[in-house]
Amino acid sequence: MIRERQGTRVDTPAGKIGPCSGEQTYLASAYTPGLTVSGDIVVKKIRRLPIKGEVLVKQGDHVAPDTVLARAMLPGPLQTLKLAEKLGVEARDVPSIFKLKAGDTVEKGQVVAETKGLFGMFKSSVTADYSGVIESISEVTGNALVREPSIPVDVNGYIHGTVAQVIPEEGAIIETRCAMVQGIFGVGGERHGTIEIVAKDPSETLDAQHIKPDHRGKILVGGSGVTYEALQRATELGVVGLIVGGVKDSDLIKFLGFDIGVAITGQENISLTLLVTEGFGFLNMAQRTFELLKSLAGKDASLNGATQIRAGVIRPELIVPIAEEVAQAHVKKEAFLLEIGVPIRVIREPYFGRLGKVTGLPHQLVALESGTEVRVLNAKLDNGEDVTVPRANVEIMASE
Repeated sequence: MIRERQGTRVDTPAGKIGPCSGEQTYLASAYTPGLTVSGDIVVKKIRRLPIKGEVLVKQGDHVAPDTVLARAMLPGPLQTLKLAEKLGVEARDVPSIFKLKAGDTVEKGQVVAETKGLFGMFKSSVTADYSGVIESISEVTGNALVREPSIPVDVNGYIHGTVAQVIPEEGAIIETRCAMVQGIFGVGGERHGTIEIVAKDPSETLDAQHIKPDHRGKILVGGSGVTYEALQRATELGVVGLIVGGVKDSDLIKFLGFDIGVAITGQENISLTLLVTEGFGFLNMAQRTFELLKSLAGKDASLNGATQIRAGVIRPELIVPIAEEVAQAHVKKEAFLLEIGVPIRVIREPYFGRLGKVTGLPHQLVALESGTEVRVLNAKLDNGEDVTVPRANVEIMASE
């Protein structure tokens, strides 16, 4: 089956629009929204086929991560049977010795053409190398074309939720009220499993000794990072996901077998998904992120490591549906506007990965060393340092 990457729309309970990615993007302000870390948020996932097909759900249906929402049939590859060449006859004679006609089905190994031979003897024949449907027979080339069976292309639900809208012949928009944690970087595709906390605190590094056989099918939460040995053992034992503060780029390259560069991630040929919340290296996971993940232990979650930093930003994510009665009991306030007091993360050097809060928003433009004039903001970082950075160099983090 072929799976297609999907878009995301995020709404707060109050109706604000937040971080998004994929084919359609909805923004709440002129500033790039940052990472969402929330115990209560409404997420709408756009699940769309790459080609026209049939939608298998209707509005209001409840779906699970493995529910097939829509299916299309991708035409199979076109193969050539070189009849004239194999039989040693003229191309114009092929139609008269070909046993089938356009539109007929054929099975691999089936005799499709046979010469008359001499006095009924010394006949030559050709068997099909492929199964499929005969598309054409040419007396010009002496070839027959076989279209192999269609390939099913499915798009699944990915999350537990409700069909908010059907996209005719393409897919659907799935809505769920959930806890959500977005990371700064990830690898691996869409997966789901049960969350289990394996680190004692946000500073603990996830090593091979933390990974146990009973972690098969689980999404494990570590602290400051994960070692190469832990990545290997998690793969061997069938762990579906890891969430940690950081990862060394050398370990990641060794694990993947290649340098990911700046391209979009999520299509790697690996059996687990990695979500990094803070950055490269071993970096303590933000305390509130760790505490939220601890509160979600034992719950079923959907995880996606797809990341794109440039235009059309896509962030890796963990989505955990919450019961409506739980949601009503603790509605959280989300902040997506750049204003005084808003929590931020710096995404460029020299303060890359540092957390802080906005303390000032000067109106005047400031000239950089390159000569470019930009808008800046003042912030107090988590170590108490007061800094001034370009507004484009920060991500707004949703607070609980």
